[in-house]
Amino acid sequence: MPLSHIILLALVQGLTEFLPVSSSGHLILAPKLFKFADQGLEMDVAMHVGTLGAVLVYFRKDVWRMIKGFFALVRGRVDGGGRLALYLILATIPAVVFGATLSAFGTNGMRTIIFVGWTTLGFGLLMFVADKIGALTKKMGDMTAFQAFLVGLAQAVALLPGTSRSGACMTMARFLGYERKEAARFAFLLSIPAILAAASHTALKVYLKGSHFTLYTEAFYAMVFSFIVGLLAISFMMRWLTKSDLTPFVIYRIALGTLLLGWGYGWLKF
Repeated sequence: MPLSHIILLALVQGLTEFLPVSSSGHLILAPKLFKFADQGLEMDVAMHVGTLGAVLVYFRKDVWRMIKGFFALVRGRVDGGGRLALYLILATIPAVVFGATLSAFGTNGMRTIIFVGWTTLGFGLLMFVADKIGALTKKMGDMTAFQAFLVGLAQAVALLPGTSRSGACMTMARFLGYERKEAARFAFLLSIPAILAAASHTALKVYLKGSHFTLYTEAFYAMVFSFIVGLLAISFMMRWLTKSDLTPFVIYRIALGTLLLGWGYGWLKF
């Protein structure tokens, strides 16, 4: 695969994993617009590992606090780090259950341009409503187990193509009254088990195919570029949400959803 294609895929993976703009819509458009073949499972694993590394590096203090808190839980003590770790586990359960259900019934009917267009557009508008009516009073330390579970339900819904995992989580957190930056922080931390599960699932597929996954040059480049782009995307979002709102991403989603619907219904040709 040419280096230019690897960089493009890394841009799509790194940006859409953390910006609330729907990765599915971009993954449909990218190969069509730039005329390149599917990247393969090995590249998917590499890019997921890269974005996982970006989260772990950016939120290393939170990750370390959760690790220490987890071991404190084992010894019978509950602190903020341990509570956050439990909340992430709790919030991951709905996605695991819903993901298994979708896997059993199949999602081919949902992976259409029209379906992704409507979800990109619809959930973008929902994000706008949440961002405008949600209070700005809560920080992550205010989170309860029930609220974490609600954000987890939103993440589960985001398994529908076109929804955006980070966007759905931030939308629910904003409805619950969390500050924009705190909503993004929890959404990004929640991506750790989500990305780890996705990478593990894809790696298992590689193994079952009889492939021997080796970190060959293309996969290494994909991992590195995804890491860099992901780290920049997280940093940008955390800085942006300190002073600004989600409106630009809503506008982008409306434009992308409209483009996909125009394409799907035959109004536009590529």
